[in-house]
Amino acid sequence: MSVPTTAGSLDIATLHASYGSGARSPATLIAQLYTLMDSEQRPGIWITRVPLADVLASAAALGEVSPARLADKPLFGVPFAVKDNVDVAGLPTTAACPAFAYVPTQSSPAVEALLAAGAICLGKLNLDQFATGLVGSRSPYGACENVFDPDYLSGGSSSGSGVSVAAHYVSFSLGTDTAGSGRVPAALNNIVGLKPSVGLFSNQGMVPACASLDCLSVFSTSVADAVVVRNVITSRRAPSVPRPVSFRFAVPAPLEFYGDEQSKVVFEAAVARLVALGGEPVPVDFTPFAALGDMLYGPFVVERLLGVGAFIEAHQDLVLPVTRDIILGGKKFSASDAFAAVQRVEQLRALCLAELSEVDIMLTPTVPTHFRRSEDAADPRAVNDKLGVYTRFVNFMGCPVLSVPQEFRVDGLPYGISLLALPGQDSKLDALGALLHEQSGAGMGRQRYPLPRSADPQIRPPAAEARVAVVGAHMRGLALNQQLLDVRARYVTTLRTAPQYKLYVLANSKPERPGLVRTPGAGRAIEIELWDMSWHALGELMAKVPPPLAIGTLETEDGERVKGFVCESYAVEGAKDISDLGGYRAHLAAK
Repeated sequence: MSVPTTAGSLDIATLHASYGSGARSPATLIAQLYTLMDSEQRPGIWITRVPLADVLASAAALGEVSPARLADKPLFGVPFAVKDNVDVAGLPTTAACPAFAYVPTQSSPAVEALLAAGAICLGKLNLDQFATGLVGSRSPYGACENVFDPDYLSGGSSSGSGVSVAAHYVSFSLGTDTAGSGRVPAALNNIVGLKPSVGLFSNQGMVPACASLDCLSVFSTSVADAVVVRNVITSRRAPSVPRPVSFRFAVPAPLEFYGDEQSKVVFEAAVARLVALGGEPVPVDFTPFAALGDMLYGPFVVERLLGVGAFIEAHQDLVLPVTRDIILGGKKFSASDAFAAVQRVEQLRALCLAELSEVDIMLTPTVPTHFRRSEDAADPRAVNDKLGVYTRFVNFMGCPVLSVPQEFRVDGLPYGISLLALPGQDSKLDALGALLHEQSGAGMGRQRYPLPRSADPQIRPPAAEARVAVVGAHMRGLALNQQLLDVRARYVTTLRTAPQYKLYVLANSKPERPGLVRTPGAGRAIEIELWDMSWHALGELMAKVPPPLAIGTLETEDGERVKGFVCESYAVEGAKDISDLGGYRAHLAAK
């Protein structure tokens, strides 16, 4: 079956570039998206969609695009949607239960912040009823389908939130997360799921599941976009935390994939990537983490009962049986049970936080495996429990988590891994998460669009890393290449400079070194290699560069400006000009 046409990548950088160039406007984009959604008729995503005329009016109200406007409104013309247990003024909030519906007069603080930043709300999204479930199939509005194979679960409870982004109907969406609802749909649909530290986002205007553990979450196609949304919601820009040259990361032991070798292989590849980036894996006993997660469906169900139990008790025939039975099951627990559970949670939480204090981050699968919808229908409780093995302990600890796509499995299904940090260290995950996503080659969403190079530079190379051009003995296989390998630099590609440079062999240099000098109007295009390394590593390298060489800025043949080896002009007087050969390797071959 051919892949349906989309409106193109909806990442923020691409949208703003198209707006700025005049290629399209927010209004034309919205019209394209509504035509696309109407033609595809994907089931189970929307509960309430804002009428097209009203959305076009919101787009028109933004005014004309300009650099100043984009700077003032970082989400100018960016379409988004909201899980239907979070209030948007004037739209019904149903929590996927029609009898529960009410129409709020005020949006949640998060939604208000997004609208003020120029985002355009397209409507309210489906969910597992009362945010109870991780499967995406427990809704009277229908089950969401996985965008890669409708036979498989989409994940929940933020099912519509995940699928709407993965299908490229919106740029980002808001979900909620109690046991993993803001991460599981991301992992199963090749998108990013950002779950902040508990308490970072206001929960006002949210129908509670477990009020002490709930938090809003963000779904997007890239880490860069998720961070932009996080910064808008919090009204502050967290300081960038560059990727460390060396770090320690926890890996659960033992790991459970329920016999799924494909998922195991992908996760092991993610571990290898972190090792190549300077990480040291540290196996940690997962027993207390698993025990902590298991507490969520013991006496803590009483908190779900407090949130919506009175309504369910009075309308039992209007609530899905699986949802009703889980929530009303809280009635069997006593006050003694509840206090014993709180005490046990604190004990386990202390053990888990102590484990994490010994490492920089934790790496886990987001989900152990994919499940078919038929498996969920046959045994919904068991499938739900297995999906949450690596997610449901997190909110008890208050930790931030970033779920990012990794390479696709052999069967064509996506897979995601999660990075977890201590509470309050949200931005610590950004650079590593963006880099893991980029290196996986998974792309973004259903269409697997390439990640934009123009995404937020503070969380993607070159902020976390420097891109450095080498022209001589530091190239692969040559005498000084080991200096790059020693600082964990990674080869990117071979290309040429802009035709504005000359290359000379410096006299009396051992080993022989070339010198690159910019000579506008008289230069040539010279072969170079691009390498990525941390800024700290670049500092180490610069200390080893002897005069007359230095690290300056070079222009590549495609107009990119990168750091690179240059030479002071005085040193090439009388030196041999090898520019016409086109590069140092050609010079060596000629010798």
